[in-house]
Amino acid sequence: MPSTASRFNFIVTGGAGFIGSNLTLALQGRFSDARITVIDDFRSGNFKNLTGYRGDLIAQNLATLDWRKQLESFRRILNFARTTKTRIVFASSAATYGPATEASVESNGAAPANVYAFSKVIMDNIATRAAAESPDWIIVGLRYFNVYGPREAHKGVPASMVYHLSRQMKARQRPRIFKHGEQKRDFVYVKDIVEGSIRALDAQGSGIYNLGSGQARSFNELVDVLNKCLGTNFQPDYIDNPHAHYQNFTQADLTNARSALGYEPRFPLEEGVRDYMQWLYTG
Repeated sequence: MPSTASRFNFIVTGGAGFIGSNLTLALQGRFSDARITVIDDFRSGNFKNLTGYRGDLIAQNLATLDWRKQLESFRRILNFARTTKTRIVFASSAATYGPATEASVESNGAAPANVYAFSKVIMDNIATRAAAESPDWIIVGLRYFNVYGPREAHKGVPASMVYHLSRQMKARQRPRIFKHGEQKRDFVYVKDIVEGSIRALDAQGSGIYNLGSGQARSFNELVDVLNKCLGTNFQPDYIDNPHAHYQNFTQADLTNARSALGYEPRFPLEEGVRDYMQWLYTG
């Protein structure tokens, strides 16, 4: 990474949340001279996630924050950055792909199955249009796949399967998964997500890229990995899936992320879960 990056000022929206806090602390550690500002109203974030953080913090809702009368929602962030062509790196989601049976490529058409996914599709569209209108302005979108790792517990129900199943197993309960555990996910460790997000600072052009592990692993496999890491031997408790629209398969095609960002995930499921369990239960 070039040393010039340390001269940047970073604004991390949602910086007290799961991915945001991990990214904030990683930026602080890597770019010690940079000025970092977190914007978070703590509706879903947790101040404890920022333990050790040394930067500035604006405890307000981004949608209503009146900062130079320009910073409000994604469109206003773009408007704020447009005049100086400040680089934008924003979080999108694998949810934009909807149902899939093979690895998702960024050029695949969007098929959002819920409002959250639809909102991410709109963000992608706005960013793509803005970048096309200003070729000298770099805007990078990152489609995060199924992220798990430290500092997600405060999310409650939306926290990862890895977290929830581990809590059940630590409580001496059989892990509950949908019948018959053959659904597959691209489980990606948050440390890989943070690395990919930071690498976006060096992207030479605009684009939207997948960030995942590049591997689809079944729910049954996840239970096996957790058993090994926790020293348990639980069989899954299979339950009916109540969701009408459910992604039974996710997997990131990383071809473009490798080429444009130099992104290479370091944590396969076994290594990521082992590292996470150590942090969660012995750290």
